[in-house]
Amino acid sequence: MISRFSTSLRAFAGLVILLGLAACSTPEPVARSPFADLYGPVQDGEFLIEAVDEKYLDADNARTHVFYNGAEGPGTVVVDIHARKLYFVEEGGRAIRYAIAVGREGLAMRNDARVGVKREWPSWTPTANMLRTQPEMYGDYAKGLPGGLSNPLGARALYLYRGKTDTYFRIHGTIDNASIGRATSAGCIRLFNQDAIDLFNRVEIGAYVKIRSLEESIALEGPMVENANGRMEPASQI
Repeated sequence: MISRFSTSLRAFAGLVILLGLAACSTPEPVARSPFADLYGPVQDGEFLIEAVDEKYLDADNARTHVFYNGAEGPGTVVVDIHARKLYFVEEGGRAIRYAIAVGREGLAMRNDARVGVKREWPSWTPTANMLRTQPEMYGDYAKGLPGGLSNPLGARALYLYRGKTDTYFRIHGTIDNASIGRATSAGCIRLFNQDAIDLFNRVEIGAYVKIRSLEESIALEGPMVENANGRMEPASQI
């Protein structure tokens, strides 16, 4: 009887020790995404912008501060259609670089402009050319679409002008995160909504928007080629 009692007591003591160890053990930390602060969910007034899925993000596609090797001055927006990057030039030879989606072949913006209007959660109406060439895609929106989470202009838009003339090109957010880094738009420049808000808050009305030529892009970014995923990479990496 005593032997049986001793065995039970030892088993009970072992169980207590195991439970104590389990209670004191530290759980494995969950790795935090390096992009969480930049591309997490954003409550913007009445609208909740969802986090950007990490499958669309990498070091080359995420907003970052970089040294700037162009000639443009602070406050300038530089759009590189060919490398599919946008730069907001800052003081001290620095810039903020954003990944962008650009127009499909033949639809890309080619001439410099200035920011004439800035709008939060802009409404959208397809252009006459869109309605004429792709009525099956744009016909339902001929009367316009109010701003909101389903609007293709996203959370913010910069309206580009030459003099007093609207070019009908925009730099804007998008509801299609998969398009960033690719040539998919009808000519406008798209950013992740989180990036569109960040850029919007930095750019002033009247800011100069420089569109790089292919020659300028090659000189500053190096030769780029489109990879199998539809994004641009240095030619040396393909």
